[in-house]
Amino acid sequence: MRFNYQKRARELREETVAHRRYLHTNAEVGLETPKAVAYVMEKLTEYGLKPEKCGHGVTASLGTGGRTLLLRADMDALPMGEESGEPFACPTGAEAHTCGHDFHAAMLLTAAKMLKENETALKGTVRFMFQPAEEIFEGAKDMIAQGILEGVDAALAFHVAPGKMPMGLFMYNSGGVMMSSVDGFKITVHGRGAHGAYPHSAVDPVNIAVHIYLALEALIAREADPGKNCVLTVGNFSAGSAANIIPDTAVLQGTIRTNDKACRELLVRRMKEAAEGTAQVYGGTAAVEMLSEVPPLICDKALTERMVTYLQEIPGLTPCPGISASASEDFTVIAERVPSVFMYLSAGFLDERGEAPAHNPKVRFNEDVCAIGPAGLAHCAARWLEEEAGAV
Repeated sequence: MRFNYQKRARELREETVAHRRYLHTNAEVGLETPKAVAYVMEKLTEYGLKPEKCGHGVTASLGTGGRTLLLRADMDALPMGEESGEPFACPTGAEAHTCGHDFHAAMLLTAAKMLKENETALKGTVRFMFQPAEEIFEGAKDMIAQGILEGVDAALAFHVAPGKMPMGLFMYNSGGVMMSSVDGFKITVHGRGAHGAYPHSAVDPVNIAVHIYLALEALIAREADPGKNCVLTVGNFSAGSAANIIPDTAVLQGTIRTNDKACRELLVRRMKEAAEGTAQVYGGTAAVEMLSEVPPLICDKALTERMVTYLQEIPGLTPCPGISASASEDFTVIAERVPSVFMYLSAGFLDERGEAPAHNPKVRFNEDVCAIGPAGLAHCAARWLEEEAGAV
C-alpha cells in the first residue's frame, strides 16, 4: 500500500507552521543565514538525516541508491521592513519574509521527515537543498560550486504565491519560459563637484544620471520588441549629501528582465551604450557594473508533465498551466544543468488579506499551504523514483 503523504502532511501541518513561523520571525538576508542553517540542520538531525553544510547552505540525502531527485528550497528574506500585522513578524525592521521563502524551507523540512519515515520503500535517492541568497541570485551558484548537483538526475522546486486566489492551485509552464531573465546593473556616473551657486564650474552627475534614466526608459518604449515581455526598472537613484553641493558622483541601480534571448542581448548592450554615451555628451563618464546575469527559467517539458500527473493524484489540487512571470529565479542555474521543474502553489486569500503582492511589506500568506506543499514534494519524489526504477 502506497504511503499517503497527503494524510501525513495534514497531521504534521502545525509542525510545518511552527517551522515557518520560526524562520519568519528570524528572517535573514543574503548568503549568511546562520539561524536558518542551524535550525534546518537541527531539525534534519532530529528527523534521522545526516545534514551537511554545502557552501552557505545545507544539504542531506536519503533513500536506497539508484536515480537521484533534488528537492530545493530557498530560505533567505528581503532587506525591508514588515507591515503584515502578523504576531510572528520579524522584529528587526530590516529583514522580512515577504516572498515566502520561510514556507519553502518549512515545507521541505516536513517533506524530508515524511520521506525519512518511508525511506525503505523509496526506489531511489532524494537530495535536499536548502539554499540562501536567492534574492541576490547567488545562493544556487554557491551550492553548485560545492557539488550539490553531483549525481543529481532531476530537480523540483515549489514557490508559494500570495494574492487573491483559491487554495489548491499549482501553476506551471510545460517547456515555455516560466520566469524571465534578470540582468542587474549598477551605473556609476562620474562628474566634477562644485558649490551649488556655481554650477558652470561643475560637471553635474545628477543631471547626467537623469538623462541616462530617460534614455533607459526609451529603450523599452522604442527599441524593445512590443511582442515580447521586456521590463527595465531603475529602483535606486542616489547622489550627494547636501542640498547646496553638486556631488562628484551619482549612482543608478536597476534590472532588465525579458523572456526572449535576443531582446535580452539587445537591452543589456544598449543599456551600456546609452549610459556611456549620454555621460559623454554631458562631459562626464559612466561605469557600468553587472550585478546579476541570470537567464530565463525554462522547465523541462517531459518532466513537468510527469510532475503534473503526480500532483493530480493528490485530491484537492487543481492544475493551472501556461504560467509565465516577469519575476526571476536563481533556480534557473539548476535548470540549465539538470532537467528541472518549478511550480507555484497558491497561498493566497479571497478576502482583503490577499490584496498585497509578494515583496510588499503588507503581504500575507495562507498557512493552509503548509499541509499541501510538503505532500506535493514528497509524493512527486516518491512517484518519480518509482517510475524511474520501473516499479510501476
